[in-house]
Amino acid sequence: MSIIPEIFIHGNNGFSMPVLGFGMAMPGSMFGKVDEAANEAAKLAVLQAIEVGYRHFDTSSLYRTEEPLGEAIVEALSLGLIKSRDELFITSKIWSTDTHQGLVLPALRRSLRNLKLEYLNLYLIHWPLAMRPGVVDPEFPIKPEDVVLMDYKTVWSEMEECHRIGLTKAIGVSNFSCKKLGEILSFATIPPAVNQVEVNPLWQQKTLIKYCKENRVTVIAFSPLGARGTTWGTDNVMECKTLHEIAASKGTSVAQICLRWVYEQGFIQFMVHAIEGEIRNTTSNV
Repeated sequence: MSIIPEIFIHGNNGFSMPVLGFGMAMPGSMFGKVDEAANEAAKLAVLQAIEVGYRHFDTSSLYRTEEPLGEAIVEALSLGLIKSRDELFITSKIWSTDTHQGLVLPALRRSLRNLKLEYLNLYLIHWPLAMRPGVVDPEFPIKPEDVVLMDYKTVWSEMEECHRIGLTKAIGVSNFSCKKLGEILSFATIPPAVNQVEVNPLWQQKTLIKYCKENRVTVIAFSPLGARGTTWGTDNVMECKTLHEIAASKGTSVAQICLRWVYEQGFIQFMVHAIEGEIRNTTSNV
């Protein structure tokens, strides 16, 4: 089993987080129905990840993988793969249909029930725009008529309350630009501990990264290989000629080059994995 190092996050009273996490946005899980076979595959992937050393798992109400993650945690405890839930770092996110006054705490409680947990380590606002409450099974691209402006002050105040009552150890945001992050920082009593954004060698987000560092907001990088397999992503990273040349000169793969690059920038990162070989290979880059 690999030991994945941790870094200390200064926000929200300070906490440690593994630098490599396992992403639960499984293929086909977003914007669609998830069947029993998909849930079982997700659960088995989590168990394999725990076996090889992963302790950081990232999910969302949007991904529809909270339940299989919760089932995997229960099974990992029963199998002795972990001794207690406290060994794990669990992140989930509130989706845009719930980022409205009075809906934040119920959404978190629902996620905790799905996960069979008493608390989260980190709870994030998934997207900086809200959607009309009650939109069921949203499709991508999201319909413009379903999108509404988020009342950041009200929603963030309710996120802070989730933290104060102990249902999440830390709070943060995802996919926030400098401007939108700055708006929350202007009134937050408890500032966002993290901003989870797409970062990879072809999408370095230097201005946003600089702004986050200046404001002591830790960056978590998703899609270090590019958003492969999504309706909005491309294979540009994995097909990049320069990255292939670098990988060949190092005797390794483009994927490992990308993961190492993100790690050396000092970012926390997470991957979505489909097979055990990929799960084992990524832990060798930290």
